[in-house]
Amino acid sequence: MQSEKSPVAGLSFALSAFGLWGLFPVFFKLVEGVNAFEVLAHRVVWSVLILVVVMQLRGAWKALRLLPKRSLKLLFFSSVFISVNWLTFIWAVTQGRVLETSLGYFINPLISVLFGLLFLGERLRRWQLIAIVLAALGVLNQVIMVGYLPWVALVLAFTFASYGLLRKSVQIDPISGLFVETLLMMPFALAYFGWLLAEQRLAFAHTTFEMDLILASCGLITTIPLLLFAAGAQRLNLATLGIVQYLTPSMTFLLAVFLYREPFDTGQLVTFVLIWGGVLTFTWDGLRARK
Repeated sequence: MQSEKSPVAGLSFALSAFGLWGLFPVFFKLVEGVNAFEVLAHRVVWSVLILVVVMQLRGAWKALRLLPKRSLKLLFFSSVFISVNWLTFIWAVTQGRVLETSLGYFINPLISVLFGLLFLGERLRRWQLIAIVLAALGVLNQVIMVGYLPWVALVLAFTFASYGLLRKSVQIDPISGLFVETLLMMPFALAYFGWLLAEQRLAFAHTTFEMDLILASCGLITTIPLLLFAAGAQRLNLATLGIVQYLTPSMTFLLAVFLYREPFDTGQLVTFVLIWGGVLTFTWDGLRARK
């Protein structure tokens, strides 16, 4: 029998986390009739309520009391970046732009490497540079052949890379970090709820019971994958985790093309081939360097 701490258990947790994240478009398609800002506010408020229980079960309050003020400031800015990321994703899914969200999360690891070069003084290996160039060519192709800048993909990639950069500077575990971030955003979410209520535009408790359940479950779909990811990350090496993360954008790509039938022409195919080339080069170089 495999130990609970084994890589097999870690892989199961990681696959579950990235698989759930890959199904996010299916969930957020259910709230197409609700304003994206309200959906984001629900993610924040319900996540705080669930994370209070999780924090209590983990006995993690002491670590928060010892959190330095500088770390709290960094977490405020990281909460802004993750909120913009969530908002962009929710809006894109409800507007039928799932394909662009997939592109954004394929690009994201390459942007993170670029940020390491620019802000952390890290050195790029030759193949990492080639991977970034291929991704840049993919974006350039999208502009030239398709005729528009894939701004949804770029916003998702840059905000999540910025979020990762800030979180790298704070010594806090993922669960406690998310609790602080959502707690910092909660006053804005509650204020927005109040404004919607005053304007008689609040969807929650004013549409259907089914919609209320879906909006309330925003907290669960936010916290459950993160708990699974944290469990997987404790048991897997970074190389394996880095490969498994591409399950999410791969699933969203398949959903966009085959389930939601979003347009996918030759120009977009060239863009994705270049991006995939960059991703494969980046992954191969990481495995080679680790060996």
